[in-house]
Amino acid sequence: MTSHIHSHDALIYLMVTMSAVDKAMNDAELARIGRLVTFLPVFKGFDEERLVDVTRSAAEILKGPEGLDIVLEVVRDAVPPRLYDTAYALAVEIASADYNIQQEEIRLLQMVRDRLGLDKLTCAAIERGAIARFRHA
Repeated sequence: MTSHIHSHDALIYLMVTMSAVDKAMNDAELARIGRLVTFLPVFKGFDEERLVDVTRSAAEILKGPEGLDIVLEVVRDAVPPRLYDTAYALAVEIASADYNIQQEEIRLLQMVRDRLGLDKLTCAAIERGAIARFRHA
């Protein structure tokens, strides 16, 4: 299944999954996905006109049996290992979009960390960076 999925698509799948994991894809999270895709270097070369289709594709996968496992496998297989920490950072970014991280989002972050074999120190640094970015004055 992952042989034809580009890393851009897999990263978007992960962001959509993070947005949907608490059963409430809110506007802040969806807007954040759109903004990240437009300016982050990891999405260089991605046709932004495809964003809605890729998002719908992710949602369809998630509706199916074992959809979450499938998305995590797609991410692991389609994203180069050197970008695993970037994938985790994107997931944290979406979880933080509404300034309220739910238990389901924390659990998904743990699953992503485990599936991608990321060390706890790297993940803690990424999470700490998000806390610093989203802190209110």
